[in-house]
Amino acid sequence: MAVEVAPDIFRMEVPLPGNPLRSVNSYIIRGNDDGNMMVDTAMNRPECREVLERELSDLDVDMTRTDVFVTHMHADHLGLAPYLTGGRGTVFLGKEDAAFIDESDYWMRMYAYGVMNGFPRLDPMEAIRKHPGYRYGPLGEMNLRTLAGGERFTVGRYEFRAVHTPGHTEGHMMLYEKEEGILFSGDHILFDITPNISLFEEDKDPLSEYMSSLKMTRELRVENTFPGHRTPMKDPGPRIEELISHHLQRAEEAFDILRDSGPMTAMDVASRMTWDMRGSFEEFPLMQKWFALGEAIAHLRYLETNGKVGVRERAGILRYSLI
Repeated sequence: MAVEVAPDIFRMEVPLPGNPLRSVNSYIIRGNDDGNMMVDTAMNRPECREVLERELSDLDVDMTRTDVFVTHMHADHLGLAPYLTGGRGTVFLGKEDAAFIDESDYWMRMYAYGVMNGFPRLDPMEAIRKHPGYRYGPLGEMNLRTLAGGERFTVGRYEFRAVHTPGHTEGHMMLYEKEEGILFSGDHILFDITPNISLFEEDKDPLSEYMSSLKMTRELRVENTFPGHRTPMKDPGPRIEELISHHLQRAEEAFDILRDSGPMTAMDVASRMTWDMRGSFEEFPLMQKWFALGEAIAHLRYLETNGKVGVRERAGILRYSLI
């Protein structure tokens, strides 16, 4: 059941069956004659469509008068945007994330880089089809408008601004209302779980970007934070400090593994890192190993940027070692 979390702002918690995330938060900001704004949707799967359609009906939301602000490109946030808008409302998405939507080789490039970092060599499409981002991503045309950050939106009583916070994805956007101190943080700041920072390409350092984005967010005056998953909170300041500390500790853990064990692939590093899951790394489902690998690569790249780790390629495989 939708809950009013601030005047004219409603939170809809949409279940994600069989997914460790458990659910995703979708929000409705009720407008006046200028229409409504929806913040994030859910995965493109029947269970999510059924819940969202029921909640939107209960709130008497006319989707023909509703635009959708998508914090980032992941399927649990973007997946239902084409279906819900039907090509009528505008879908707003960070320009860096939007660029990936039309890349026909996006998934193959990710898989190939994963193999270079030690991921098992499988039938590429067999592996890709198991990824929830591929299985439950958006289908159909969207009236898409890309964002660079700084764009302003008037919705009812509120004046929002898009805030670019790269890290979780390169084009991640938050929606911020300065006067009331309201922040839709997407997956940039989560309170009950830790945002995943992953990397599956060359020449990027998402963890350094994420740290900078956190420090920038720390300067905003925020009284209510509405995240993409789990529980809304008030001031995000203490959580920002926890997230910075967490990722520094994870980078230190990856450093210690290389110090103790010598050169190895990112998959080898990931298998030795600690994870908040039951069982050994070998027992993880394939997709959980994939997400762990992406996080390990991101932390190794952060160490590389900071001059602590080097990487060498041999026979198409990347191995990391201390400098």
